[in-house]
Amino acid sequence: MTAPSLQVHPTPAEVAAHGAMLLATWLRDSVERHGDAMLAVSGGRSPWAMFELLAGDTTVPWSHVHLLQVDERVVPDGYPDRNWTHIAERFVDSGVIAADHAHPMPVTADDLHAATAEYSALISALCPEGAIDALHLGLGDDGHTASLAPRDGVCDVLDRDVALTCEPYNGTMRMTLTRPCLDRAVHGFFQVCGEGKRTAVEQLLAGDTSIPASLLAGDRLLVLADAAAAPQRPAST
Repeated sequence: MTAPSLQVHPTPAEVAAHGAMLLATWLRDSVERHGDAMLAVSGGRSPWAMFELLAGDTTVPWSHVHLLQVDERVVPDGYPDRNWTHIAERFVDSGVIAADHAHPMPVTADDLHAATAEYSALISALCPEGAIDALHLGLGDDGHTASLAPRDGVCDVLDRDVALTCEPYNGTMRMTLTRPCLDRAVHGFFQVCGEGKRTAVEQLLAGDTSIPASLLAGDRLLVLADAAAAPQRPAST
């Protein structure tokens, strides 16, 4: 498995700025190439500053951009930790992306297994060859990415693009894009900040397949890390 390449920026703010720039570039290029663009983003607090910058970039042809989720908690609408809540605030409620171009994961459906199939079908319908154009991923201190958690059988799902976790992760079941879907992305990066993530970054760059993030094909992925999360260089003698 090819490991992703590493880019180190001094501060989280500079990671956010560079990430927003990359996503904007990839979205513009995609629209020029085939008329529209598919952006898939992860949740958590880390990307909030980056989302703010990206949503404010008027060079992106937003009317041609579709917004997808990488993963989501299976919890009711309005739940404070729903990834979509903050994503929608930045991109949809503000009017940057039209509501009919915004596609939250259907985690409140009565039949969640059918809902995963429906979201897979949506991706196939929207994305040429099922390939997301611009992918944003996080990296947990335990090496998880998306909702591919350590020792969860969802990491081994290879026959569909969207699946449910086999076990709750941090107290909730999750819906997530699977490895095949993530691997088809045209461009993507892990956004990683903070000293607590350094070991996971080291494992990812070493191709340590004991962590789920290393199971992804890294040839089209970057790691955007701040100085605190980046591997330490050996002290000079």
